[in-house]
Amino acid sequence: MVDLTVPLRVLRQPPPPREGRTLTFRAVVVGCVVALVSVLVTALVAIPLAARAVEERTRESLATEATVVAAALRATPRPAGDQKVIDALRKRDIELYVLRRGVPDRIGLPGAVVDQVAAGGSFSGRGRVAGVSSLVEGRALNNGNGVVLTHPVATGIWREVGANLWLALLAGLAAGVLAGALLGRRLARPIRNAATAALRLRGGDRGVRVPVEQPQEAADLAHAINGLAEALSTSEGRQRDFLLSVSHELRTPLTAIRGYAEALADGVIEGDGTTRAGRTMLEEASRLDRLVTDLLALARLDAVDFPLTPLEVDLAALVEEAAQTWRPRCEAAGVRLVVELPGGPVRAFTDPGRTRQIIDGLLENALRVVPAGAPIVLAAGPGPLLEIRDGGPGFTDDDLRVVFERGALRQRYEGIRQGGSGLGLALVHGLVRRLGGHIEAGHAPEGGARFTIALPREPYQPLTFA
Repeated sequence: MVDLTVPLRVLRQPPPPREGRTLTFRAVVVGCVVALVSVLVTALVAIPLAARAVEERTRESLATEATVVAAALRATPRPAGDQKVIDALRKRDIELYVLRRGVPDRIGLPGAVVDQVAAGGSFSGRGRVAGVSSLVEGRALNNGNGVVLTHPVATGIWREVGANLWLALLAGLAAGVLAGALLGRRLARPIRNAATAALRLRGGDRGVRVPVEQPQEAADLAHAINGLAEALSTSEGRQRDFLLSVSHELRTPLTAIRGYAEALADGVIEGDGTTRAGRTMLEEASRLDRLVTDLLALARLDAVDFPLTPLEVDLAALVEEAAQTWRPRCEAAGVRLVVELPGGPVRAFTDPGRTRQIIDGLLENALRVVPAGAPIVLAAGPGPLLEIRDGGPGFTDDDLRVVFERGALRQRYEGIRQGGSGLGLALVHGLVRRLGGHIEAGHAPEGGARFTIALPREPYQPLTFA
């Protein structure tokens, strides 16, 4: 029975979000809050303005009424129908006070108003009448007589506005809900599309693409998801090619070892042939061991516990030591090994063992492709810098863009020129990074490839990958 636990766990859909956590719900809430605040702020600003305008109109109307009533009383000191006039005025919240010889017919008028009207003057303003803030208009008649009309300040204004405010609040809340819902759905759609695309990417679908739509943030998210899908597709393609090339590299020495082992077991090879077969099997086993070692080193490069022992070293001495080891191999292949060193030591802060591994890896690659009679230059200089140049076929400008990618050059030049497993340059690049340095590939004046490595001069914190 096939165990589907892991795939099901990987592809399981995430639980649906709670309603209160969705973008649409939050947009609706924000829209309602904004609408409510807008209505309240508008009311706080508009109500005083409306009250002031109403008060001004009431004052003008009250002044007109006071003038008319005063004129009527002058014509007829006690006109018929006084009570009808009083009742008509009271229907409009206006109270009529009559002064006879300086004495009002009812209590409640401010003394200042009574005195001013009794003295033959007019009064227009505010005052507290019977304990209520009111608009007051007084007109003098004669002999200390007069008339005073009062109207409570802004009576009914706040009540009327308050009664109608809930309508505005309700309309604002409805608009906020509608606007929030529309805005939330519009903003959430690109996010939902991106989430769906991410789930499909997690499930292995590399052909998924997110439609690019505004606003700019949503467009940036779509571009990022699409770029991720393309990068994953490219990376997985390179991984497949890399595994194919590695499997080919593993199969070649294994095939040779197996063939010779079967021949030895069957007794086909005898005498001196046994020695040659053993030597061939040893060479193929060594090649297989180097390949496996490179694979393990590449796998460990990103590990936190990758062993490094950086200390102060003399690059010039390290280059001279490497040259002594590689000179016999270069001479055997007919290649000139040229060493370029300054007059004194070249101080660097690095791991000498890993630095030697970098030099050996680059020399190994160079010796594999450089023809007989061409040079290989091993140099050290201030910086501190290491440089390996050769007179081989070199790289094109397009090669330089992928020179440190695993298996890229092997795939490109397989069957065209001799090459290795395609791991060496990737391993060198990773080692230089871990040592805190920088490596650059280019064209050498000798006609081939050039690798320049800059290493730290002072103590540093080795690069780690947590």
